[in-house]
Amino acid sequence: MERKQFLRTLGAGAAFALTFPCLGGCSKDEDGGGVKEPENIDFTIDLESEEGLKLTEKGGYILRKKELVVVAKNLEGNFVAVSRICGHEGYAQVKFESREGGIFRCDVHGEGSKYNQQGEPLNQVDKNKTTKPIKVYQTALTGTMLRIFE
Repeated sequence: MERKQFLRTLGAGAAFALTFPCLGGCSKDEDGGGVKEPENIDFTIDLESEEGLKLTEKGGYILRKKELVVVAKNLEGNFVAVSRICGHEGYAQVKFESREGGIFRCDVHGEGSKYNQQGEPLNQVDKNKTTKPIKVYQTALTGTMLRIFE
């Protein structure tokens, strides 16, 4: 028996009761997607602090949950900061990976969305093209203080 025939035999009420929980489970708000970009990003990290020590090695990174920013020290030794909000479906799950020369990646959906250090998408996810870049922030180092700003 095909799905349409099966649902017809159950009636509209039963079909709704079976499919509604499934539709609700895909909501972006419940699963963390659809997160809005914060505005006016401007903060500093003391590289000698406990948090900042994670940025002493090439490939090291930190996740700033309040600002929704990932800050990394790339494989060339430069600091790079991007939004944690994925351009695919807006999940705040982007992190830095030192493989493939240093990429930013959101692995919410299967293989996940990948971005270069300029925020440009590197792949496609499922049937949806990852065409939206992620936001890249400016960085400035003065002594041991690293500033991340727009």
